[in-house]
Amino acid sequence: MSAAPVPPAVGSCGPAWRSQNGVEISCFRNKVRRKGLWFSAPVPITSIHVVTWNVASAAPPLDLGDLLQLNKDNLNLDMYVIGLQEMNCGIMSLLSDTAFEDPWSSFFMDVLSPLSFVKVSSIRMQGLLLLFFAKHQHLPFVQILSTKSTPTGLFGYWGNKGGVTICLKLYGYYVSIINCHLPPHMANNDQRLEHFDRILEMQNFEGQDIPNILEHDFILWFGDMNFRIDDFGLHFVRESIKNRCYSDLWEKDQLSIAKRHDPLLREFQEGPLLFPPTYKFDKNSNNYDTSEKKRKPAWTDRILWRLKRQPQANPPTQRLPAPHFCLSLRSYVSHMMYCISDHKPVTSTFDLELKPLASAPLITLIPEGLWTMENDMLVSYSLTPDFLSSPWDWIGLYKVGLRHINDYVSYVWVRDNQVSFSDGLSQVYFNTSNIPETEDQFLLCYYSNSLHSVVGISKPFKIQPGSLAEDPLGEAQPHL
Repeated sequence: MSAAPVPPAVGSCGPAWRSQNGVEISCFRNKVRRKGLWFSAPVPITSIHVVTWNVASAAPPLDLGDLLQLNKDNLNLDMYVIGLQEMNCGIMSLLSDTAFEDPWSSFFMDVLSPLSFVKVSSIRMQGLLLLFFAKHQHLPFVQILSTKSTPTGLFGYWGNKGGVTICLKLYGYYVSIINCHLPPHMANNDQRLEHFDRILEMQNFEGQDIPNILEHDFILWFGDMNFRIDDFGLHFVRESIKNRCYSDLWEKDQLSIAKRHDPLLREFQEGPLLFPPTYKFDKNSNNYDTSEKKRKPAWTDRILWRLKRQPQANPPTQRLPAPHFCLSLRSYVSHMMYCISDHKPVTSTFDLELKPLASAPLITLIPEGLWTMENDMLVSYSLTPDFLSSPWDWIGLYKVGLRHINDYVSYVWVRDNQVSFSDGLSQVYFNTSNIPETEDQFLLCYYSNSLHSVVGISKPFKIQPGSLAEDPLGEAQPHL
């Protein structure tokens, strides 16, 4: 998550008014009772779509609808996790991507932001990129704890191989997401397993109040793992693929063999490999490698997951706790239609059923009155007792369809623009004079600098171009 934005221009000043006799505060208390439940309902099922793709330095194709399931009649997804390998990492490309968003990130934001998905976090290490998107209503319950790069190339000094990680809390549960690129070639299986172990060992959080990664509730690990098919010759493998007889090939898949012998690796689950091997293809075709090397096809691109070990019961005096974090695999497929790379992308869709450990946001935000373009306007918010605010916290005003957290139209520092405070309820003012007139809806988000996350979000509302309007009872109302 990016740092707080640049401070407002020196000399900006607030309105001349203040809340009087607690009128705004009491109204806010009532609104919290009526509207705060927007976030407090349980989240029985959260759907997560995972993408892994070695893009072989290619630019994004024109259409990724099938990859992102956008061609489905009912897009029932809450989050996207996207991991790419072998992005273009030439010097000029890296310099450009440092100054601007890389083409792949921009493409995914362009496609997903109109569907209410916000880029919550990202991390890149040379050709490895990991993106995490969530629908905006989930933002107050996603806390980014750590992002980490683990290079394993050139004895750990070079990032052409290795892993990138996002560690977060989702509705109070610890989740680690790892996108990796392991060493290639048939003979390097032991090296692949060593790099797998090294990436896992490097996910330490010393000095942070974060448990060991093996104590996390959910580990999602995917990428170009480069595991190959042992023993069988090229002709047998290709004939098996042609006839869709994959079961013989499963037995000689290096990752499947390693899982049978490694107790820790065995704890990582994977869906059935019911799709053709995803490597190696001639670019711009669906033909397996016809070059002189004629590499044997393999399932190099994989998606694994691991759930936290459950404590053992001590019969007959103790019962196991009821499951509160359940994961089911909805799909695990390759997408053969994409031909820009010598790899085919692989996706998984998971349904996550959980009992939220955090069911109410740390901050509840409500815009006060009818917002117009010609007045400084009020925002009221309440803090939960265990939330520690910071002078560097800020509230951003966004158009619905924001791409990422710094995609704000305007913002205020909560301390600098505070106009009242009482019993944990606060008010800040917004200067709306510089906001262009539009029919779009807006959102308010409270960003915690210490938690590096959005901890509160308002319901959508409109900013009216005209003067302040009142309801029949004479009380100004927000247009929600």
